[in-house]
Amino acid sequence: MSIAKILVVEDDPELQEALTDILMLNEFEVLAVSSAEEALVALDDDIGMVFSDIRMDGMDGYNLMKRIRALKPYLPIVLMTAYGTIEQAVEAMKEGAVDYMVKPFEANVLVEKAKAYFNRDASSADDFIVADPVTTQIKLMANKVAQSEASVMISGESGTGKEVLARYIHQQSERRDQPFVAINCAAIPENMLEAVLFGYEKGAFTGAMKAMPGKFEQAQGGTIFLDEIGEMKPDLQAKLLRVLQEREVERIGSMKSIQLDLRVLSASNVDMKSAISDGRFREDLFYRLNVFPVHLPPLRERPKDIAAIAEKLLCRRCANARVQPVISAPALKKLIEYTWPGNIRELDNVIQRALVMMVGDAINEQDLLFDGDQHQPSVAAEPAKSNDIRVSEESIESDTDSNFDLKAREVELILTALKRNNGHRQKTADDLNLSPRTLRYKLARLKEQGVEIS
Repeated sequence: MSIAKILVVEDDPELQEALTDILMLNEFEVLAVSSAEEALVALDDDIGMVFSDIRMDGMDGYNLMKRIRALKPYLPIVLMTAYGTIEQAVEAMKEGAVDYMVKPFEANVLVEKAKAYFNRDASSADDFIVADPVTTQIKLMANKVAQSEASVMISGESGTGKEVLARYIHQQSERRDQPFVAINCAAIPENMLEAVLFGYEKGAFTGAMKAMPGKFEQAQGGTIFLDEIGEMKPDLQAKLLRVLQEREVERIGSMKSIQLDLRVLSASNVDMKSAISDGRFREDLFYRLNVFPVHLPPLRERPKDIAAIAEKLLCRRCANARVQPVISAPALKKLIEYTWPGNIRELDNVIQRALVMMVGDAINEQDLLFDGDQHQPSVAAEPAKSNDIRVSEESIESDTDSNFDLKAREVELILTALKRNNGHRQKTADDLNLSPRTLRYKLARLKEQGVEIS
């Protein structure tokens, strides 16, 4: 069953078990892992907060926190640290952790932190980036509607940032210190969605081994965001309408009503008027949700946002692990002129690819790989300093015609140069005509992909 969980990252088996037991005794669902690498694999939309140790083999908790902030900036992260790393924990709070705990700590401290931060929104208002006049007006309007209790429906294409806008409205409201619970109605199987939304009692159906609160209960006092609401089936729409009208919910298998105090935000990328006409969506539910409509235009209709959002994505993806590169003028022009059928999600993908492809400290036009490209661009060239093998356009051009994989060739060149220089990073960087930090970044990416680095 898809219910929000606390992710515990602790490599000490005994302490991991103790943390898990304490949290579960206090009615939290827990997913425990033993490394940062496992935590990144386990990270999904069901995680409501993270407790992580700092000192672990492999990736430490500090770098895990930065990776999570890049992937899910809204997820609350509490770091657990020994006395010797308090300074690092304090520094981590500046980078986005919501709190830290010094070992050893009492069980009640762990529970208090869980209650304080579970399902809270740890993102910042700055995550809703606007530079274009169109979105600047939307942000001003969002500030005004945030001060009310009106239900807001956000429309727009997939990937335009509807959830980011919803979180921004929550952050500007008087409910900002209470939970923000988001659920994608299209991502949960139809036969599970009712239980996820409304909760259930023990024995309500096969597999219901204990009572579980639904998303509406989890959002009590705060905001619930119903994403892709247009995909909800008609029978469940009727039950949702009743919950919104009565401001109360009943768990499956219970006769007891739970009074609700929350704000409802919703979003859809389908034409709701057409869905109503076709009988796929209830008109009365639509008007209940659509008290204040906001339309978020696609990225191609707000070109001045592209540079600002690209800079924000670069900042996140670099996450202080490397110097943030600049985007060259020709590359920026190419970004602005592109139509972005995948909107911000596609822009994020392009930025990540550019960070892999770039050579040097700037993203150039040839580093940009778009989803619709038929051919991959060449690896960017830097001036050759010798006849040695190096990562450059010339070194791979002959292989391009034979459909040779550019990324595989780049890996081969890097590993060959490392071996030739007995693993010496500076000599290898000089050999490949790369800056040392660019080489460090590329090696880190290779390690993440499981490549053995000498």
